[in-house]
This record gives sequence, structure tokens and C-alpha cells, in this order.
Amino acid sequence: MYAGFLVGALNTYFYVKNGSFTPEQFGLTRVFFDFGQNIYMFASLGVIPIVYKFYPYYKDNLEEQKIDLITWAMVTALIGFLLVALSGWYFEPLMVRKYTRTSKLIIDFYFWIYPFALGMLLFSVMEGFCWALQKTIVTNFLKETVMRSITTIFILLYYFKIISFITFIHLFSFLYLFIFLFLVIYLRYIHQLHFVFIVSRVTQKFRKKIFAMQWLVFAGSIIATLAATLDSFIIAGFQNLAAVGVFGLALYAANLIQVPQRSIQSIAAGVISRAWKDKKLDEIQRIYQRSSINLLLVGLFILGNIWLNAKQGMEVIHIQKAYAAGLSVIVVLGLSRIIDAGTGINGVIIATSNFWRFDFLCGVILLACRLPLAWILIKNYGIIGSAFSDLAAMVLYNLIRYWFLKKRFNMQPFSVKTIYAILLATLAYTLCYIALNDLPGWLGITIRTSLFSALMLLGSLYLKLTPDAAQLYHHWLKRAS
Repeated sequence: MYAGFLVGALNTYFYVKNGSFTPEQFGLTRVFFDFGQNIYMFASLGVIPIVYKFYPYYKDNLEEQKIDLITWAMVTALIGFLLVALSGWYFEPLMVRKYTRTSKLIIDFYFWIYPFALGMLLFSVMEGFCWALQKTIVTNFLKETVMRSITTIFILLYYFKIISFITFIHLFSFLYLFIFLFLVIYLRYIHQLHFVFIVSRVTQKFRKKIFAMQWLVFAGSIIATLAATLDSFIIAGFQNLAAVGVFGLALYAANLIQVPQRSIQSIAAGVISRAWKDKKLDEIQRIYQRSSINLLLVGLFILGNIWLNAKQGMEVIHIQKAYAAGLSVIVVLGLSRIIDAGTGINGVIIATSNFWRFDFLCGVILLACRLPLAWILIKNYGIIGSAFSDLAAMVLYNLIRYWFLKKRFNMQPFSVKTIYAILLATLAYTLCYIALNDLPGWLGITIRTSLFSALMLLGSLYLKLTPDAAQLYHHWLKRAS
């Protein structure tokens, strides 16, 4: 995933450097992701969590060639997409009235968002199946590395004037369909993908539970997706696509913190689901607490390095000056991501338990808090308002999930090492900022990064903040010798 983010960083550089894409054009690519995510979430009809939640029951009771779960998940998703596409065609005049004045590029390429969303939908369903199979490395590689590498090719074709921006968007709209086809070929190659159109006895037995969970999860997923992506819609409506582009760059920098979180969540989904089935609560608590300290340390490590070097970094790589308006957004969004990462995999634990209905309630609360806050703060303060609305909502969201797991299962992710980790990062950042902030150019970036990273790594080992750090250290020593 980090290899993919390095490719993504290269892509982002070509998006925002002088003489490349305009902020409006870069903003359009961000809108594709946010609109596409909402379209695919509506179209999925809640089937994706069903796949990895119920797959263990299919696996334990059916031969592999007779498991029909993925078949009905794909059929349901395709029906959902057809309904959403028809709705999109019907409501096109409303979109024209909303965005023609401030963000006309959205209208020019409106219908090209749908093949992008279709690919996102089909890949996500198949990704959920891979989570159940615990084949997460393949899906992460395709989504984080292969897709970004394909994007690099398209960007360079446009950057060197081989194709027009129109052609670039047309190619861009098929990104997810490309990696979906790769994933289907891989699963067929390893004989793990079978399309079975006969209703199995497991489906008949669990169909009521599946439908009950599906519709609540569906509603909860829509709420969570709207809460996560509404910024682009509101910014594009109140301001313009250039502001969406500036916000998009800041969001990309902050989302680097979520890379390990996304990886651990995808790995943990199948493991936690199995642990619930086998009633191994101690194992769930162990993973919950270990994920919290690991994600907190890595998140603080990434945010500290980004914030120490963001301003100078923009200067030395010749980022368009318009994007400097997003510097303050980076730190606010970064704190939001730290809070979410530091509370561990609480969402996965709740979603795979018998209390998944509570996840729906959390989503309702999140959207009820996020939507009015974002609307008011963006209208009055611009993109920094969006960042603060995200921070406030994330604090409330994770407090509620923390309280539920603590009260219902006596599970909680924190220990005294959580405090030590925060103090270590604060001290390391303060020392580097006071001593080295005035160092310019690549020299300053290199020295600040090296010192902060060394303080974080050595401090984590000395204080024994996580057993994984010592394990990795000894593993590297063994390989080096």
C-alpha cells in the first residue's frame, strides 16, 4: 500500500505542479472519486459487508464449488447500479442547475462518472469476497498500486500533450473496471471464484438474517459515505472546482495517515469475523488494543513528518501557489485521522458482531453532526471549515463507538502507552521545529525528517510502546545478518 502511495504521490505531483493540470481539472478527478463512491454505495444495496460477515458459515457448511454467496452479491449489485444509473439520468437537470455556474466541468463529464462508479462497485464486491478469503494483499496491491500506476500512464500522456484532457477523463473513467478484470482473472486462476446460480441450503437458512443485516448495513454505509464525501459537493457548490482541488491535495496528504489503518482493517475483517463466530473475545480484545497503539504510533510518525516539511516541500517541488491555501487544512484533517486511527479497529469489531445494528446508529449520528456543521462552516470559512467539521464529527463518532465496546464487552483500546506515544511525538516534533525549522530546501527537509523519524523509532523501542516494534527490529537484524 505504501508503494502505491509513492506512485500516488508522483501522480499528485504531476496533477499540481506548475504547467500541468489546472486546480479545476484536478478538482474534477477528486469529484469523480467522491461522486463515484456515493453511486457505488447506493448501488451496492449493502451486500459487501454481507459477503465477509457470512462467508465463514458458507465455508464451513458447503463445498467450495457450491458456495453461491458471491453470485447473489454480484447480481444484487448490478441491479442496484441499474436503478442508480436511471435515477442519475432522471436528475441530470437538477445537477445542471446546481453546478453550471461554479463547477461547469462536472456537468461536461457528468455521465462519465457512471462507468467509473460501476468499476468501483464491481471491484468492491469482489474485494469483500477477497477479505473473506483473506487474500487482502492482492486487492490492496491492485487498488493502491496497479490502479495508481495505470493513472500515472494516463497523466503522463496528458502532461506531454499526447492526449487531450477530454481523452484523459474518458480513460480515467475506466480505472476501476481495469483492476476488476485483473482481480476476476486472478481468482479464476487460483480456482476461488465460482458463479453458482442454484440457491444453496446455507442461503435458504440465513436469508432472513442476511436481508435484515443487509438493509441496515446499506443505510449505515450510505450515511457513512455521505459523511465522508460531502465536502466536495458543498465546496463545489459554494466555491468552485479549484477550491475542491486545493482541498483534495490537503486531503491526500492527511490520508497518508490512513494507509496502515486501511490495510489492517482489510486484514482484520475476516479474522475478527471468525473470532466472533468462535466466541474468542480475548483474541478480539488483543487485536483491538494492538491495532490502537500501532496505528497511533504510525499515524503520529506520518503526521509529524508531513507537518514539519509541508510548506518547504511545496516550494522545492514547485507546486502551484494556489495550493498553499490548504496548508492549515492538512494539520486539522491530520488530527482527525490520528483520532480515528488511535481508537483502533472499533468499526470492524462492531460491524462483524451481532450488534452491527449499532454501527447504523453511529452512522446516523455522524451524518447528523457532519452535514449541518460542514454546510455552515464551509459557507462561512471555506475549506478550513470543512476540516474542522470533519474533526468534530470524528471525535464524537469514535467516542460513541469506544463507549459501546467498553460497556457491552468491556473492551477498550487504550493503555498508559497511549499517553507515552502522544508525549513522544509531541516532544520529537517540538525539538525538530525549534532547532531546524529555518533550514531551507532539500537539506532542511532531509535533516528534519531524519531527526524526527529517529526520535520516534528509537523512543518507541526504548519505551517498549508496542511489542511489534521489537519483533520487527529483531526480524530485520536476523535478515541483515
